[in-house]
Amino acid sequence: MTPIFKAATLAVVTAFVPALATATDIRFTLGWKTQGSDAPFLLALSNGYFAEEGLNVTIDQGEGSAATVTRIMGGAYDAGFGDINAIIQNAAQRPGEAPVMVYQLWNRPPFAIVTPKSAGIETPADFEGKTLGGAQGTPTTRLFPVFAEMNGIDISTISQESMAPNLQEPMLIRGDIDGAFVFTITSWFNLIANRQNPAEDFNWFQFEDYGMDLYSNGLMVSRGLIADKPEAVAGLVRAVNRATLEVATNQEAAMDAIMAFDNLVDRENERARLNFALTNLMNAPETDEIGMGDLVDERLARSIEIVAQGYDLERLPEASEIFDRSFLPPVEARSFIVEISD
Repeated sequence: MTPIFKAATLAVVTAFVPALATATDIRFTLGWKTQGSDAPFLLALSNGYFAEEGLNVTIDQGEGSAATVTRIMGGAYDAGFGDINAIIQNAAQRPGEAPVMVYQLWNRPPFAIVTPKSAGIETPADFEGKTLGGAQGTPTTRLFPVFAEMNGIDISTISQESMAPNLQEPMLIRGDIDGAFVFTITSWFNLIANRQNPAEDFNWFQFEDYGMDLYSNGLMVSRGLIADKPEAVAGLVRAVNRATLEVATNQEAAMDAIMAFDNLVDRENERARLNFALTNLMNAPETDEIGMGDLVDERLARSIEIVAQGYDLERLPEASEIFDRSFLPPVEARSFIVEISD
């Protein structure tokens, strides 16, 4: 009986070989150079979660969270980690072409104005008469006029200087500007690299605390992938969700996956950046009710209005054009509990 059983088993395995050989190829772009906040995608890759879903995912470094959108629209990539606000901009201008967010990761925005405490800026009104600087085109810079309007700031009294992103913190430290339009998850660590203490020596005016109720980065996919291979999108979301929940409780495994992808990164620095993302960008109170990966439609609608005002968009996309929750696992499978290990 044993030889017959083995033969039967071999026949079953052989029957599945063609299916296993037809994995769906997905070209994936990160939002920037390899960082700790990329852990959900790199852990899913390293641990074989994508492969278990029948996906052959190739991951490349990015050129900016907004560039993820244009990379996907250009056809070079099928999916990526990028900013939902860039989807809103492109969906308004090119309906039906922009990618769609299918798993929201950063449910709190990293947009902020950072000022040295020595500048004496304690409230938004204190920005009047000061000099602020930032890179052109970034959400923080473009949305500042909306921030100013919401908080009763006379923007005509403020001098704004344009500069390359890598000059913001050095100019802030030298006193060339009184505040900088930044991404918290980037600027915090740039200040540390410049031997500054971002927690004790700087004030952070985070947009979400001043009426700018925005979402930010997450997993987005092309409309073509949704139309042609919806089962692949569902598998991609399941793998990322599985890895995200694991990252929240096991940062060592997350960092092992990051180092396996790019052994040139500073492990401790990127571990700190991962923890920053977990505790400052991925922990909105709404996740207790709706789970990680989802968002609140009414909040998204408000954020669309804010982005439209900041970018002078002539058309307001519907929330359904920006986000598609139909690929999400059940809410009970997306319970997000962060445990920061020492």
